[in-house]
Amino acid sequence: MQVKLFERFNFVVFISALSLISFGLVAIYSATYGNELVSGNFTKQLVSAVIGIVIVIAIMYTPPKFIAMSSYLFYGLVILMLIAVLFLGKKIKGQTSWFSIGGFGIQPSEFAKVATVLALAFFLSNKSQDTDIKKPRDFFFAVGICLLPVALIMLQPDMGTTLVFLVLILPVLYWAGMPNYIMFFIAAPAITAVCAYLGTWYFVSAVVFIIAMMFVFKRNLLISAVIVCITIASGLSVNMVYSKLQPYQQRRIVSMFDPESDPLGAGYNVIQSKIAIGSGGLTGKGFLQGTQTQLKYIPEQWTDFIFCMVGEEFGFAGSIVVVLLFFVLIWQTIHIAYICKNQFLSICCIGFATIFSFHVLINLGMIMGIMPVIGIPLPFMSYGVSFLLSNLIMLGLILNAYRNRKDYV
Repeated sequence: MQVKLFERFNFVVFISALSLISFGLVAIYSATYGNELVSGNFTKQLVSAVIGIVIVIAIMYTPPKFIAMSSYLFYGLVILMLIAVLFLGKKIKGQTSWFSIGGFGIQPSEFAKVATVLALAFFLSNKSQDTDIKKPRDFFFAVGICLLPVALIMLQPDMGTTLVFLVLILPVLYWAGMPNYIMFFIAAPAITAVCAYLGTWYFVSAVVFIIAMMFVFKRNLLISAVIVCITIASGLSVNMVYSKLQPYQQRRIVSMFDPESDPLGAGYNVIQSKIAIGSGGLTGKGFLQGTQTQLKYIPEQWTDFIFCMVGEEFGFAGSIVVVLLFFVLIWQTIHIAYICKNQFLSICCIGFATIFSFHVLINLGMIMGIMPVIGIPLPFMSYGVSFLLSNLIMLGLILNAYRNRKDYV
């Protein structure tokens, strides 16, 4: 019985996620300690975690076929929620992203991440429709599944969440069988745009590199010419796009490279987070002893900047433990995708691993000042009822994939 339990239940994934939730609860308690306005956040997160664990167990034992057949229905419901929130949602800090229900904020865009991965996985693995991602029709339909929620979320507007969906497309399509050269051509405009922002020589180098890759892949001359033109156009349009951004968005990008340029504005959080993490030293100042954390120098530190508390109060040692837990969780998720014979669940795992990876890389990059502050929270740790529940739904599906890894259906 014990051997069978270990064969069907991935304790490494579950314990890693549970440890991150525990770290998050401790950090939220410390970050909100003495602040009466948000002192209830710890209780809300704890209740959400308990409910979420029950959901994890329920999803883990749900037949994969039922999950797959329900994917489009879940996706459709989430799309309706995204539309409804634009008219009925609560506006917070310029974003209409939340429903307020019984003191809890419900954010449909968080559940849209899960729904989009499920819908994509079901479409790409649907053998009855003979889906082939190499066909233009199927390719554009798959991209459309991602872009529909993107369009609705941009109306809120929520740039950080929008980027999650855009990043999600490439790894999922690649895992579903998209050829390498198409993947490269899709990524080329984005690469060139980033290089163009960094400077002229970066832009020129990117264009030369992409032209060289055309010869490597040996594609049709007309197609290659079109790709090069699109790539150059994306680089040349960077300044125009930048000028269309809101002033606060421009300041965030500038402060990413030079936080001191706006120390009391866009660069304030980054500067304070660096001070907090740096002051923690090797073992930290101790629980509830962090100066930056307890004196509330970092605004809303229980959300996007939750890692600052870990760095200050638990030091480098605590920070490394958290990073290793994320590494183990993501690595195990990718491994499960690799060994799972059910294509639907395998694609789901890659989608979830991509979401976790992007959140972790961007969030830690924000904390260290090497990424713009775009509102990307830390999985399982940052405060947020919808965010935590959506993470736990993904965890349940990952454990389901491991439990049914030997089954094709």
